[in-house]
Amino acid sequence: MLAPVVAGVDGSAEGLAAAEWAAHEAVRRGRSLRLLHARNRHPRRGEAEAAQAAGRRLARRVLRAAEERVLAVCPGVRVYDEQVEGPATAALVRAVGGAEPLVLGSRGHSRVTGLLMGSVALEVVAKAAGPVVLVRAGTAGEEAAGAGRRDVLLGVDVTEPCDEVIEFAFEAARLRHARVRALHAWRAPDPLIPGPGEVGPVSDPERAEEWLRFLSAVLRVWRDKYPDVEVLETVVAGKPASALVKAASGADLLVVGHRLTDRPRVPRTGPVTHTVIQRAGCPVAVVPHY
Repeated sequence: MLAPVVAGVDGSAEGLAAAEWAAHEAVRRGRSLRLLHARNRHPRRGEAEAAQAAGRRLARRVLRAAEERVLAVCPGVRVYDEQVEGPATAALVRAVGGAEPLVLGSRGHSRVTGLLMGSVALEVVAKAAGPVVLVRAGTAGEEAAGAGRRDVLLGVDVTEPCDEVIEFAFEAARLRHARVRALHAWRAPDPLIPGPGEVGPVSDPERAEEWLRFLSAVLRVWRDKYPDVEVLETVVAGKPASALVKAASGADLLVVGHRLTDRPRVPRTGPVTHTVIQRAGCPVAVVPHY
């Protein structure tokens, strides 16, 4: 059985946007949609059954509202729902293992709501072993308005390219009949100090051409694997996070990587991923890798 697309819902506008985006993604992938509501608490011993029942009724209303939203925009999607007890972070991280992918709502700019109160969204991204997509309110509706014709923006570090991240972006573009815009941002070295392999002064245009050759080499195998996906290779001078945020304003989806560590004593996202989650103007897919 194919793993479903999973959307975490909490009754907020962002949660509804996540459910709507996930519904479109489920249809594209030919999968079912699982709506998940995590009640961010554990019932205390001796707690009145009435209080527990009230919590379950509230969760039921949240799930019903999300299901109605989903069926209004994607009548053909196969949808089912589930409510679980326990801390939201743990429940959502567990859900990643059976999701293709997990979709959550986010306000960005460090402000999150409901299930994503405080640092939960960042904790889920930091701990998740599978892709997590963060969606803001107001962006999911663009799916039905032809947003799939826009680019899937892929952030690439040509010095450490990651197959999982690149493949996710190419597959997303194939499903959307969209173009992959692969972007690598480079920083110019001190003009008085030659860069690696340089024996004399090198101009910025020459460095840009060299980085573009590196990027083309990295993506060559993926062009061959996805011959029907158009690819635009772009290199820019500057900070990666700033370049991606700027380019994301015209994208349908931004795909970035998150490096997992073997000893995640304090799981956290890297600075680039952290910034684009907060500031990008389109949904952001964070793909973990080692």
